[in-house]
Amino acid sequence: MTAPTTRTVSLPGGDAVPALGLGTWYLGEDPARRATELAALRSGIESGLTLIDTAEMYGDGAAEELVGEAVAGRRDSVYLVSKVLPSNATRRGTVDACRASLRRLGTGHLDLYLLHWRGRVPLAETVAGFEDLLQAGEIRGWGVSNLDAPDLDELASVAGGSQVQTDQVLYNLARRGLEHDLLPRCRAAGVPLMAYSPVDHGELLRQPAVRQLAAAKGVTPAQLALAWVLRLPDVFAVVKASTPERVAENRAALDLVLSPEELDELDRSFPPPTRKVPLEMR
Repeated sequence: MTAPTTRTVSLPGGDAVPALGLGTWYLGEDPARRATELAALRSGIESGLTLIDTAEMYGDGAAEELVGEAVAGRRDSVYLVSKVLPSNATRRGTVDACRASLRRLGTGHLDLYLLHWRGRVPLAETVAGFEDLLQAGEIRGWGVSNLDAPDLDELASVAGGSQVQTDQVLYNLARRGLEHDLLPRCRAAGVPLMAYSPVDHGELLRQPAVRQLAAAKGVTPAQLALAWVLRLPDVFAVVKASTPERVAENRAALDLVLSPEELDELDRSFPPPTRKVPLEMR
């Protein structure tokens, strides 16, 4: 069965990725939930949410193993993203960590490999590891996560650093600080942002402003929060869903358009930044 088409975002290297993908943080850690989580991932793929984001950190590899089982037999239809821990991000360590991830995922390559956050290893070493993996055909592209604008400026000065495909960052209605400098900086460079935690770990779903506007629009709070993040053409998002029902709810957000009046109302409740705010992580 061919997955339905969804809106896509173009990466600098030419890949077109789904604007909404599947997150896997905390998945794969409870054997009692494994069957339901597998069903959620597979239903997401079947509905066109073919980008799956995972990391070696998630459950010490358990999430990658779950994803590997979910994509078995359908790897070619999935855009697979994983991440290397900063403690492993030396040139050799990046290669070794990626190969361990590939074994857990049961695949010969990643579509995108990210530095999970910045640590003590120089960026030049990590980029060199990424380049080794590219040459070996074990990744098709690389990016970063949780890097702020000054970090990206430094990355751009590193040999090969201009090949960065995305910066995966915390971005949602309640955490808009990056709109002041990081988003414009990435936009000018043609590098789209990948938003994680677009519903702020569920906290946004309890906010009266979100609940009231969602009710007035006839949608769920999660759909409203997701649609807000997806309003920008150069931002794509990953969101965790552990049941097929929640996947279907999230998928519907791709078809939701917020009016200028609704966006203004949300700006009043969640004001955009007026000054530099350090990049948040959670």
